Amino acid sequence: MSRRALRRLRGEQRGQEGPGLGELGLDPGPERARQGGPPPAPGKGPRGPPRAGVSNRFELIPAEESEDEPVAGEERPDTRLSEQDTARGSQEGSKDRSKEGTVPEETDGDGQREGQEDQTLATSNKPRKKKKKRKTKKNSAGETVEDNDLEDIDSLLERIEDPRLAPQSQGGITTDSRPLLYVEHRNLNPENELKRYFGARAVLGDQRPRHRQRQYVRSMWLTAPKNTWPRYSKTGITMQLLDTRRGVQHFTFEHHREYQQVQFKFLDAVESMDPNNIVLLLQMNPYHVDSLLQLSDVCRMQEDQEMARDLIERALYSLECTFHPVFSLTSGTCRLDYRRPENRAFFLALFKHLMFLEKRGCPRTALEFCKLILSLDPENDPLCVLLLIDFLSLRAREYTFLTRLFQEWESHRNLSQLPNFAFSVPLAYFFLSQQEERPELERSQARERAARLIQLALIMFPSVLMPLLDHCSVQPDARVASHPFFGLNAQISQSPALNQLTSLYVGRTHALWKDPAVMAWLEPHVHEVLHMVEAQNALVQEADHKRKTRYQSAPRNIYRHIILSEMKEATAALPLEVTSQPVMGFDPLPPLDSIVSYTRPERMRTSHASNESSLSLFFRSLLPNFNLQGDDEARAMQDINQGVNRLMAAMRDMLANIQFQEPPRDDNPEGDGDWD
Repeated sequence: MSRRALRRLRGEQRGQEGPGLGELGLDPGPERARQGGPPPAPGKGPRGPPRAGVSNRFELIPAEESEDEPVAGEERPDTRLSEQDTARGSQEGSKDRSKEGTVPEETDGDGQREGQEDQTLATSNKPRKKKKKRKTKKNSAGETVEDNDLEDIDSLLERIEDPRLAPQSQGGITTDSRPLLYVEHRNLNPENELKRYFGARAVLGDQRPRHRQRQYVRSMWLTAPKNTWPRYSKTGITMQLLDTRRGVQHFTFEHHREYQQVQFKFLDAVESMDPNNIVLLLQMNPYHVDSLLQLSDVCRMQEDQEMARDLIERALYSLECTFHPVFSLTSGTCRLDYRRPENRAFFLALFKHLMFLEKRGCPRTALEFCKLILSLDPENDPLCVLLLIDFLSLRAREYTFLTRLFQEWESHRNLSQLPNFAFSVPLAYFFLSQQEERPELERSQARERAARLIQLALIMFPSVLMPLLDHCSVQPDARVASHPFFGLNAQISQSPALNQLTSLYVGRTHALWKDPAVMAWLEPHVHEVLHMVEAQNALVQEADHKRKTRYQSAPRNIYRHIILSEMKEATAALPLEVTSQPVMGFDPLPPLDSIVSYTRPERMRTSHASNESSLSLFFRSLLPNFNLQGDDEARAMQDINQGVNRLMAAMRDMLANIQFQEPPRDDNPEGDGDWD
């Protein structure tokens, strides 16, 4: 403690204390330190009379001054500091006191400054108020930022991702330096999107958990674990890194022996055609992925959408807990082979979760999951999410991403040959041209590209226009309605595969075309195409030749996408060879070149065949000689499944075509009360 502080503690003024040895030049401090004696205790010695008007002597000590503050010219007897450390400490002490508003420290040769300070303290009897220091935090750049200046992280990220701040290419169209299929973690959480729409209070409400009641749960990116879920334990699934080629890492899921046994029980439960067996299996194994997927479909058919979505989220949680340490969701360089049955559950769980998010009103989150699915196998695209990504981009207003995808992939993927890209990309350019915050040059270029691409789309796929106008409840003019190029002949003459693609696009995206501004933009281009048709333009003849030579049959991934999407317009156009075979929710239309790592034991098949199911008992009641033995078993079961599927399809068509007529109304509402 400094001598000045000791004087204030005693209530003495400068000059009242007796001359000590220090003032006479006979300081006993070094002598005592040399002899090994302890230094004099602070506060001991002659004490002067108490200062008048001071009730509490401690009020005279400034609140900002610390007791261990070093004073220049004063030296502790038990420590020896170098000259460099002493100078550094004095500089830091002076900086701290200047920041806190304290008086400068005294020196032995500056008596006038001490007298002025003591006189100032003597005239003021009020204690100094302690100043509150503002808490400071350091940002990522190492700079100190006060709490008042901190902004919301989401607002900062949105400012960074603002398209107006993005770099521009020479043509004026904004470009992004990140990879095309780059996935952001924060966009995988639907609550973040709902908060942007409705606010945090409307999304979370008053159900925010307190810290004392909060349970420890593992942090996940794909889903948020719920307290109502069973406690997670290892299921027997692991992820392995197969190899790394050209910077791309190939992974695969693996089933351990315990999980394989559960998988065999699940297949038995599916063959029993009783959902209760799957429920019993989930009670014993609450995180079996295929059981969760299959039971989710059963709940969805029973209109229990909440339970169906919860089961899909639980399946994703189970799979994410088994990720390899180097498996990344955001890099876009991790691959999974759909031909392996162990990997299909992850694809299907992501796709079904995506569909639930889109129905929930979270198109931005659904788009991020769609990019994730596409990044797992962009070459083969087993679920054909390219037929869906344009719709989600338009709904999420990510027009720049859609146009960039078209520009980068058109050369090697021929995206313009798909009806959804042929029509959605010019629509995205049109929406970009309507954004007033963009430069005029960029808007004019987007307008020109939109006009050119929509005309090419109408020439290549003329069968889209009339069903699209019909879904939008728009009546075309007489010239368009009577022209054979857009008439009924265009829909009849196209192949079944092309009919499936056009029906899927119209049924999914017709709501985006209902905007009056969009229809006003579309109308002149339709008339321009009719001029080109009447002039027998070469583009019209080339497009007609492409339609006749291509689209002969759709690949298996398109059929798989239509089945998972459940669009009535596209499902009705599926061929008989697809609808006649059984389709399971946990593995719809498996690839023909599957890579099977393990199979069901033969003894389980024979034991299951020996136990007659309810279906076999039903056919035995109809046909007494009905028997399933040997090689005829598989053939007979296949015939039975095909017959049942045909029967179910016929019943669905019959129920869909039933129209209930309202009973005739009597003009006399009161009536005469008599029966005919």
